Amino acid sequence: MGHGTSKNEALELEESTDSSRSKSSRIEKLRQRFHLHRHGSGSNPKSNLSNQLLKEEDFVGIALLRLIRAEMKFKDKWLSCVSLGEQTFRTEISDQTDKPVWNSEKKLLLEKKGAHVARISVFETNRLSKNNLIGYCEINLAEFITQESDSEMKVDLKDPSAATVVGSIYISCSIEDPIETEKSFVRRILSIVDYNEDGTLSFAEFSDLIDAFGNQLAANTKEELFKEADEDGNGVVSMDELAMLLVVQQEKDPLINCCPVCGEILKVSDRLNTMIHLNLCFDEGTGNQVMTGGFLTDKQASNGWMFKVSEWAHFSSYEVGLRSGSGASHILVFERRTKRLVEEIIDAKIILSMRAIYQSKFGLGLMDKGAKELLQSISEKQGRKMDSVESAKDIPKFVDMFKDQINLSEVKCPLENFKTFNEFFIRELKPGARPIACMERDDVAICAADSRLMAFKTTTDCLRFWIKGRKFSVQGLLGAEVCSSSFVDGTLVIFRLAPQDYHRFHFPVSGTIEKFVEIPGCLYTVNPIAVNSKYCNVFTENKRVIALISTADFGKVAFVAIGATMVGSITFSKKEGDHVKKGDEFGYFSFGGSTVICVFEKDTIKIDNDLLENSARSLETLVSVGMSLGISTKIPADSELPDTQ
Repeated sequence: MGHGTSKNEALELEESTDSSRSKSSRIEKLRQRFHLHRHGSGSNPKSNLSNQLLKEEDFVGIALLRLIRAEMKFKDKWLSCVSLGEQTFRTEISDQTDKPVWNSEKKLLLEKKGAHVARISVFETNRLSKNNLIGYCEINLAEFITQESDSEMKVDLKDPSAATVVGSIYISCSIEDPIETEKSFVRRILSIVDYNEDGTLSFAEFSDLIDAFGNQLAANTKEELFKEADEDGNGVVSMDELAMLLVVQQEKDPLINCCPVCGEILKVSDRLNTMIHLNLCFDEGTGNQVMTGGFLTDKQASNGWMFKVSEWAHFSSYEVGLRSGSGASHILVFERRTKRLVEEIIDAKIILSMRAIYQSKFGLGLMDKGAKELLQSISEKQGRKMDSVESAKDIPKFVDMFKDQINLSEVKCPLENFKTFNEFFIRELKPGARPIACMERDDVAICAADSRLMAFKTTTDCLRFWIKGRKFSVQGLLGAEVCSSSFVDGTLVIFRLAPQDYHRFHFPVSGTIEKFVEIPGCLYTVNPIAVNSKYCNVFTENKRVIALISTADFGKVAFVAIGATMVGSITFSKKEGDHVKKGDEFGYFSFGGSTVICVFEKDTIKIDNDLLENSARSLETLVSVGMSLGISTKIPADSELPDTQ
């Protein structure tokens, strides 16, 4: 009756539907082909991409780092990890034990203010759960910018705890400038979409490519775009023609709205960042093995299969910034010198016991029933043990445990000179081992200890980002005798020392010691798990000694040395009335790990930006004595300082 569908119309509709399905299927297969060309993403598909948009003046280049082969002094199988900034990648395990040949590679984004030093770590893989760090080297990738050749280079691998060479690794590195990077991206596209492999794109191939870019407007004008790209009118689009089209269109009306590799929506019409994103998303296309990514530290990347099972089962987790509560299974810190993430070594049994005590009401209830006295007794007993001659036998085991964090070449005396463990623990360093930033300028404050640092402009920031104790206050920390109104909302800097650190602390500023005030208290651990506890206030309840320093550039500075579990002893080498110079030794902690807190009066110091930015992420910064901390606010805001990190 006029409302039905003719047989011919139905046939045409069916053919149209089949055609649409065929085209959709073809585009989906093309997207899958893009995905297949993106190797080594690891658990985090965005691990090799920059999280922030880059300005053109901040872009250095994309480095293609290749690990070619290695020669080691041992015969077990092994793997290598490459760390740059907050990214780590790993190679496959070697299949030879005499002279392994890898040909493993990875592209790395270099920014002017970002990390340039890549650390290459080699791990022995003959263990089920924990691979053993054998040697490492550090390569400044930015130095390759001035080199014309990417020829093979031999680099010595050093023992983590000494200056001895344990083997050699052969690498190559080349830096692409922006133009070459753009061409490289176009070559990747052609290698995937060029079905007949003739080096050009037909209209059908070009059409599929535009559809894969996810731009509906461009998809509707493919014929016009193809004619625009085909400058010589030969019916195909060459690599140079495609590159020019992408360049021109990306500036006026971007073709690429969606990354065909990872699927991320590219919201900003930015030629440079789009080019960087797409180039890093593709593999290197050389036929070599591409390193696996998605790791934060080389320790995480090198873990054996037993640990990976625990990761999969959520028994452990890796995240940037400390997670309070039971989730804090790893402590990651940002190493200021190399701008990379490193993992702090803590025995798993100790972590579990600290969670049980400090992250529960029940655990803290035990503290109120005599456990505080027990901690005091344990600390005193452990202190006597570490002062005994028998304790010296523990020194080699301790050094081996922290071999990639204790540099014996810096220590003033050889190991055999230490007669007790405590003598080693309070070891001195060789003169010049810790250079002092801007030594001639008293208006530049420095880091007071080898430590993990958190810095906050105000106490309010400190409570928001780090300390979770409900009753923490500067008044509680300093006590009535020292605290004044100018300290109440002043700048707070926390230097947390771990057992493996150099345990002598130094003056951050120049001035005169007005007085010492000793406040008795508990000996809670200063581990972040306890600091983040809602049930105790480590810094205001622990035993501590406060030194008030009067300065010309920063007003009064309160220097707080805090005792902790197994650190009952705080020893000072200066006395009241002494005039001191920044960088001078102030004292030391005996066995254990502990903390120094510096409180500056309100609006007297401008803390270095990188320290504040990391602290706002609840991320500790690994610093050394003498590194720059901040500058006096008496100095003009536009005053420039040399790089002292």
